[in-house]
Amino acid sequence: MALNKENLMELARVSARASLNPSTTFSFQNEKFSADALNKTFAQELNALGATPQLFRENQNLIYTLLETALTEVLPVKVMQSYGQFADVQTYAQGTKPVFRVKISEASKKRAKQFVTKVGLAGRYETFKLDGWTMEVPTSAYGGAARVEWEEMLDGRFTLNDYYNLVLEGMDEAVYREIAKALKAMVDNIKGNNKTTQSKFDEAQMDKMLSIADAYGKGTIYCTFEFAATMLPQEAWASNSMKEEIWNNGYFSRYKGHNVIILPQSFEDTTHTKKVIDPSIAYIIPTGSEKPVKVAFEGSAQVKSFENRDWSTEIQTYQKLGVATYLVNPGICVYENTSLKTDM
Repeated sequence: MALNKENLMELARVSARASLNPSTTFSFQNEKFSADALNKTFAQELNALGATPQLFRENQNLIYTLLETALTEVLPVKVMQSYGQFADVQTYAQGTKPVFRVKISEASKKRAKQFVTKVGLAGRYETFKLDGWTMEVPTSAYGGAARVEWEEMLDGRFTLNDYYNLVLEGMDEAVYREIAKALKAMVDNIKGNNKTTQSKFDEAQMDKMLSIADAYGKGTIYCTFEFAATMLPQEAWASNSMKEEIWNNGYFSRYKGHNVIILPQSFEDTTHTKKVIDPSIAYIIPTGSEKPVKVAFEGSAQVKSFENRDWSTEIQTYQKLGVATYLVNPGICVYENTSLKTDM
């Protein structure tokens, strides 16, 4: 049956959730559908609204509302799924100050001020003000635009679902880049016995970092695949099963009883010369401690278009977000392997 605006809005919300849980069935208009069926239906309905320049012009307000609804629904959850093991992700209403409530132990309070840092968009580094049990994460608009030629729409070479997927991928990448900046700021603020810099992987030094972290809760190691691949034991105690795991996975998923979590690597552009995450750094974070990275989404995604004199259309999208690091736990440690240093 034909879907009215209310049905389309519901479809946008449900399909956004479905795209993040492909193995789950979802309810739409009191019927159960697979995630794949819902995603295909939403893509078809969205594309049909803008199938020609004339239809696009006629339906553009509804199109943008659907895009905003879907992006607002899916982006925070996607970020949580990707980075939730070390990042606390929360959403806030438009005009609301994003404030995170944090747990601070007595041991942590003594060192709180020197470890609370913020990474602003466009690389602006500032110091946060610690206010009791809360911290504020200022947000800024982050977005991009796509230029669509009139002939592309006439020929059917442009679809709105393509634009939606590109924006979603780009926004997720933007958040991850801000997280990378926040992690870099975290490294700069960790000093003393909580940080070691070596020219190669040193088993004794890693054990030292783990012993410090374990004093505040079982340490978990967060690093890129490149770093994890260097975490090899002394040959004297490497068993056949351990060698098999290295052969199959390229790294140990557990290191002396500690979980090893691989941070996804990305590149600044398609030349693959500049990496987003520094592969030379491993973060050792006590399990159960306050997550060191805070990600705040403020308000909903915004979509708007502009008509150019050459008949092309520029579609713009932005979302307000903020990223911060919060290092009041004295058990957080950093291991730097300078042999893995690369162009960042």
